[in-house]
Amino acid sequence: MAKSVYDKKIVYLIDGTGIEMGPLNIKYLKRFMDVFYLIDFATDNDQSMSILTECAAICMQQYYPLIQTRADVEDAIDLPTVYQILDICGGVKIDPNKTEEVDEQAKAQAQENKSTWKDLDLAELEAEIFPIGAWKNFEELEASITMPELIQLLEQKRDERYNEHKFFAAIQGVDLDKQSKKTDAWEEMKSRVFSGGQTNNPDDIISYQGYKAQQAGFGIGMGLDYVDMKKKPEKTD
Repeated sequence: MAKSVYDKKIVYLIDGTGIEMGPLNIKYLKRFMDVFYLIDFATDNDQSMSILTECAAICMQQYYPLIQTRADVEDAIDLPTVYQILDICGGVKIDPNKTEEVDEQAKAQAQENKSTWKDLDLAELEAEIFPIGAWKNFEELEASITMPELIQLLEQKRDERYNEHKFFAAIQGVDLDKQSKKTDAWEEMKSRVFSGGQTNNPDDIISYQGYKAQQAGFGIGMGLDYVDMKKKPEKTD
């Protein structure tokens, strides 16, 4: 039985409507990121919130098209749910209980992952998997799959090709396993996707989630858990 690449969660509008949401398809993720990186130019918390609300509107365009604009989001969704949507769909984590202002948190995340996203040649990765799908064009591909799904397809395709090369190299006495360990933008992107935006480090245990955990045979949700030591404990009465 095929295993899910990622989990979906249900968020609730102000009127009680429940919507099942997960990572954005690549088509919407590209738009999300283009808007999110404008956070660098925000001069105050109000401008940052406008940008984040616009990002939430892009998420809703995929999962609940009745909500299309920032004004629609402000009318139908409360602020904690906006933060939840940003986390689920785009890996942007905003904690209103932190001492840092919302814009400071958002700007820090934008700076942390901008180089990874910008350095990733998405068109090249899409071209690599295009022949194995039934997509008519790249627009249809981007509208059909998420980044976790793209990564899984690439991993499977590359594993097959690598094992074939490994077999022929072994015949010649060459150990490819010892020569193939490196970290690059691709590895960083995988870590960011599987950790839900929490790390770019492929050696960080929190990157062992979803498909990566399935490959390793262990990870978060598969016998392991973790505690965020940076997060302040909730106050109790």
